[in-house]
Amino acid sequence: MDNSALRSTPDLQRFEESIAAQLPQLMIEVGDLLRMDWPEYAEFLDENGLNVAEAAGLFVHRLVEMTERGLAKLEPESLETEPTVQLVFEQIGRTQWVYGRDLTVLLTAYQVGARAAWRHVSQTALELELSSEVLAALAEAVFVFVDQLSSASAHGYVLEQSEAIADRERFRRELSDLLLSDRSDSVAVGSAAQRAGWELPVEACVILVDADDSDARAIVDRLDGQCLPVRTPTLYGVIVPGPMAAARKTRIRALLRGANAVVGHVVPLELLPASTRLPQIAMRLQRRGLLSGDPIFVTEHLDTIIVHRDPRPIDALRRQVLAPLADVAPGTRARLVETLAAWLRHMGDRNAVAEELFVHPQTVRYRMTQLRGYFGDALDSPRERARMLLALEWGGAEDS
Repeated sequence: MDNSALRSTPDLQRFEESIAAQLPQLMIEVGDLLRMDWPEYAEFLDENGLNVAEAAGLFVHRLVEMTERGLAKLEPESLETEPTVQLVFEQIGRTQWVYGRDLTVLLTAYQVGARAAWRHVSQTALELELSSEVLAALAEAVFVFVDQLSSASAHGYVLEQSEAIADRERFRRELSDLLLSDRSDSVAVGSAAQRAGWELPVEACVILVDADDSDARAIVDRLDGQCLPVRTPTLYGVIVPGPMAAARKTRIRALLRGANAVVGHVVPLELLPASTRLPQIAMRLQRRGLLSGDPIFVTEHLDTIIVHRDPRPIDALRRQVLAPLADVAPGTRARLVETLAAWLRHMGDRNAVAEELFVHPQTVRYRMTQLRGYFGDALDSPRERARMLLALEWGGAEDS
């Protein structure tokens, strides 16, 4: 950077010496002003006196430099050329976030300090009979520098906020991984929960969505901040703490609409790893068209999930049960299977079957006569009827 245009005058040298001598009094003055409305910042001055005094000394030196640049019609230098000052005020901003204080309050406190500093600066400039040009340059330098300090603190505040959020999300994911691992212990889980700031519930459930569905991911990501993220190579969703009372279930149903999510059953935390299996099975059945709902609550479909978690036995049972109809024409076969399933559901109530199928009761009677010809005494056996109902009610849409 070319500083050839800068000029250091005896007046500015005397000014710097005079202001430097006034710094202890200026710090007391600023502390008293802050103590009235922002006692925590006055405490900060008291507790960090050496660092603040060093920053104040740099402030005076930099004030003179910036005034010289102003007189030379040069742009003020960035605060990055003074890394010590930059770091001090960044750290103040970071501390502001850590203690949960409002950044605007800190910046207002800076303005209080700036006004106090300007009173000393202007009074000293007048006592030294500095020119109006120098006085104007000093005024601009004071407020530019305070603006730079404010920017440094705001930067530190945002950095701390971003890092805290990133750390919190990392801790929450670590806790989620532990809760879903069947190899973790209660001590590790407790420590992870403390780091994540998450109160361990007695019970919880898992909600899963299709990891390839960006809309579903977005919906799940908007759920309550009390939910822990589930992010594994094969799973995407959240852990929801606490019981699933009726009101909460209604709320979750509304929040998840459009995500085609699967809501697992509520279990004690130690059973959470095993509980993910049912939602995964439910998602597979959802893709096959065997489960419907948006969202799907596994507690409402346990029968279907139990039957279809391994499709091979139920498929074999269906083929066995429907073997008597193997040689029937496809159209007739479909009608007979439909009628048999309805007859089993309604426990032989011909009128109820007719109402469900939108046919005349005589049609039901005719079809049942046909079915008796194929199945014989099996229709009168409680055991055989149970096998037929299982195969037809949960055996899928295939007729084979």
